[in-house]
Amino acid sequence: MIYYEEIPVTQKKVRSIQCDKCQTIYNVDDDMLEIQEFHRIRFIGGYASVFGDGDHIECDLCQQCLKEMIKDCHRIVDREFKET
Repeated sequence: MIYYEEIPVTQKKVRSIQCDKCQTIYNVDDDMLEIQEFHRIRFIGGYASVFGDGDHIECDLCQQCLKEMIKDCHRIVDREFKET
């Protein structure tokens, strides 16, 4: 038989998100559609990375800033596209 001990759980609830590029703050109560389109970039720099070997990198971008940053290099692909 397993006996459990109850442990109180602390939860975090997002109330707002700030774009790291334009610094605009979007509130959950007012800007939910914008928040749903936010993009978080997270990775760890690899060996000899320009970001730093083993450094943890994060960036939160609103959709307008991301579009502006990649406007000359992004592409829209067919949803049915299958890479072979």
